[in-house]
Amino acid sequence: MNLTTFKASLSGATPPPAANVYLQALWHEAKGDWDKAHELIQDLPDKNAAWIHAYLHRQEGDTWNADYWYRRAGRKRPQQTLAEEWESIAAALLEEV
Repeated sequence: MNLTTFKASLSGATPPPAANVYLQALWHEAKGDWDKAHELIQDLPDKNAAWIHAYLHRQEGDTWNADYWYRRAGRKRPQQTLAEEWESIAAALLEEV
């Protein structure tokens, strides 16, 4: 799966079967289900989860909380748009699969 096919999956009713929990969280967020995305990612202890968690809190406008999660992810809050960051995260995660 690549970024193009992952984005195309957003027209479906469920995440792609090959999507790991990180990609599932991004998929649900892109479909407008922030709560489901947050539920999937909030208790995972690794840096990828922290990056997605930061993105989610940035999206809701909670900058302080987002910055906390960016630090946990070893990153700084990006200057790019939310849509650009979503694509950056998805692309990075897809390279790992």
